[in-house]
Amino acid sequence: MEHVFKDVEERMQKAVNVFKSEISKLRTGRASPQILDGIRVEYYGQKVPLKQVATINAPEPNLLVVQAWDKTVVPEIDREIKKSGLGLNPRVEGNVIKIPIPPMSEERRQELLKIVKKFAEDTRVAIRNIRRDGMDKLKKMEKDKEISEDDKKKGEEKIQKLTDKYIDEVAKIVKDKEKEILEE
Repeated sequence: MEHVFKDVEERMQKAVNVFKSEISKLRTGRASPQILDGIRVEYYGQKVPLKQVATINAPEPNLLVVQAWDKTVVPEIDREIKKSGLGLNPRVEGNVIKIPIPPMSEERRQELLKIVKKFAEDTRVAIRNIRRDGMDKLKKMEKDKEISEDDKKKGEEKIQKLTDKYIDEVAKIVKDKEKEILEE
């Protein structure tokens, strides 16, 4: 029975981690190196993540600095950032690329909030689906006489507690991200 709980918890944690990763890529008005995570550049014939060919820093709240390790890749980094759809306008200075982060409009803030809420709802649905899978496994174990009815009930309570814990964690992440978006 413990393997069921372990599986349920691992899958719920993974769903929350994916959620965190997705919303960390959303561009708020504050400079964050994570907003460039989705950018891949051509380097010696292969598409590689930007952070494999450069250092990315946020020395100021409204500025990102990308320091390429190889100056031959600078034009490629510049081009990929421009066509990324992030609305950024990089300035090349030698093998350093400075990216000013423009302040967000109220319309963009509302768009971001909608995206965050949609990701959150998708994550909550995933967590509830994982709960259902766990409950089904417990029912099957009871039917196959592997566990008693009491053990099944205790197991269901434990799975519900895990579900509540991860749903609450998603709510906290949403609240923090909303605050970050609205306070810029």
